[in-house]
Amino acid sequence: MKLRFLAGSFLLLLSSFVFGQSQDFTSNQLWKLKRISGGTVSTDQSKILYQSSTFSVDDNNSESSYYVYDIKKDKHQKIEGETAEIKNLRWIKDGLAGIKITDNKKQIVTISKKHEVLGTLLTKTKDRLLDFKISPEMNILITLERVKTGTSISDQYPKYSEANVKIYDDLMYKHWDHWTDEYSDQLFVYNIKNGKVSGEGTNILAGTPYDGVLKPFGGLEGVTFLNEEQIIYTSKKKTGKEYATSTDTELYVYTIKTNETSNWTEAYQGYDRNPVVHKATQKLAWLSMSNDGFESDKNDIIVRDITTQEDQNLTESIDLTVSDFIWNKDGDKIFFLATIEATYQLFELDVKTHEYKMITSGDHNYGSLRLANDKIIALRQSMLHPNELFSVDIESGKATPITTANTEKLKTFDAPTIEKRWITTSDNKKMLTWVVLPPNFDETKKYPTLLYCQGGPQSPVSQFFSFRWNFRLMASKGYIVVAPNRRGLPGFGQKWNDAISKDWGGQSIRDYLSAIDNVSKEDYVDTKRIGAVGASYGGYSVFYLAGVHEGRFKSLIAHAGLFNMTSWYGTTEELFFANWDLGGPYWEEENKKSYEKFSPHKLVNNWDTPILITQGGKDFRVPEGQSFEAFQVAQLKGIQSKLIYFPEENHWILSPQNAIIWQKEFYKWLDETLKN
Repeated sequence: MKLRFLAGSFLLLLSSFVFGQSQDFTSNQLWKLKRISGGTVSTDQSKILYQSSTFSVDDNNSESSYYVYDIKKDKHQKIEGETAEIKNLRWIKDGLAGIKITDNKKQIVTISKKHEVLGTLLTKTKDRLLDFKISPEMNILITLERVKTGTSISDQYPKYSEANVKIYDDLMYKHWDHWTDEYSDQLFVYNIKNGKVSGEGTNILAGTPYDGVLKPFGGLEGVTFLNEEQIIYTSKKKTGKEYATSTDTELYVYTIKTNETSNWTEAYQGYDRNPVVHKATQKLAWLSMSNDGFESDKNDIIVRDITTQEDQNLTESIDLTVSDFIWNKDGDKIFFLATIEATYQLFELDVKTHEYKMITSGDHNYGSLRLANDKIIALRQSMLHPNELFSVDIESGKATPITTANTEKLKTFDAPTIEKRWITTSDNKKMLTWVVLPPNFDETKKYPTLLYCQGGPQSPVSQFFSFRWNFRLMASKGYIVVAPNRRGLPGFGQKWNDAISKDWGGQSIRDYLSAIDNVSKEDYVDTKRIGAVGASYGGYSVFYLAGVHEGRFKSLIAHAGLFNMTSWYGTTEELFFANWDLGGPYWEEENKKSYEKFSPHKLVNNWDTPILITQGGKDFRVPEGQSFEAFQVAQLKGIQSKLIYFPEENHWILSPQNAIIWQKEFYKWLDETLKN
């Protein structure tokens, strides 16, 4: 008995030792992490609704569950039963509402505070109903519906039902990852009486081809209620070439009784979006950009007194670009989200004085904001940790976690170290650069190192947690990661942000070289094993660096990179972007530098570095031909190279199994070309 007890104790001790050791953080482990989203607050500010999603690589799909967090009780409740199958859940006056899908139908249903389905407001076909929004007093229902606004090929050629052909006579024949067809996403307004829709709905865009939301990513966040009789919606009422070359969106006010629409932002030339009304003070706030065609312009908060129709730009003198905002209860302050020095932080703005202060700080990103009982409810992430919900005290900035979905799991892995460096650039500016060191870093050893090139080109290298370009995973694989906030990235003033436009192959490329040259001076960097990786403009950067790096890099990886600026201009869809950042078409003499000096394909005589190229087939922003052209050059020049093509993916690799293969090939390539 004693011997058996000792043996059992030894096995228990051994088991505790083994399972107490850190595991390797791998691609599969990354995809096992839960993804927290949402964080909307109930109308009485007592509860928070959020989602937790998990991905199954084996099944190549995902599952999501809704949870309600009771703020006062500090208790999480998973929504189960019939309501667990409801999609698009959101708060309404006396509970929740969502979309129930049965067979070929979608029903907008109301749900009690006890999460029981009460009744159906509206039923539509599955393909037609996209989303909905209900007014605060439950009098008006707005739906986003797919409506036929043009003619199809079968309409034009009814005898040829088996034909597979697309015919266009104008631009915007494709957008992001889909071909333009005969349908538009339009807004309908329905009256609600006694908890049910009364009468037929009104299509407020009837007779037009316009969408009621901003494509390709905008939704009903661009639609709100001015009151119970009027709604405000965001739309770009343009088609064809005009749509492709403009960012001039407008806020439209629709009056339900008269069926009249008025344009409230005609004087503003750039993006106008995200309208938010403060009912008590009768003020409307929205995000606005000044320049038509510049999608990465400074985002300002404009406030209009609805009674006097007078406007004020509250952030005109603040050198920050606003991502999102909310009103406070009294309407005398606005809380907003903006990037500053490569992190997204929360700010408070006085509506009367226009003075502002920073609420939060630290090496993390806040990604949303809602208000609950004088606390800001926000998602937060970092390079080491995916999104969790936090409650932020407005006065002190102290953040308290609401969810800890991945905290325990991540404790089983040794974490990399994140260093923040200010590096001097070639023109004697200071550039913030993140240096990510592998777990259990030993400065006496030498490590292979990766220069990370950011896309955008105007999107910050912030404290993001990506499920593709994941710095924690790169470092855990034994690589040092150097991630500079080169010229063209927001968070360092608008001048720094704007500097990349019409100078793609100029100072931003020199900034990359300054960063890698600085970090390469460290004894722990193996200068014989340095690579450069990136996607989109980052992929462009890799292609461009391939021709100018002068032996710095031993391996390159480019995803969805722009290679030939002339052919790219001729095949991309949102031409306003190309016109602003490159200067305009390649046939105009004043734009010659963008297409001659700054096109990577002009530098291929200098290519001699192994390169992996990956591409999605449904990427209409950077069409597949860019990667095909680059791969063909590498092959014909006898350079070690590989092409990985995903026919069903767009600019991003999103499906679990494709993403796993992408990451496995990514690290396989690095192991072959840098580690060995």
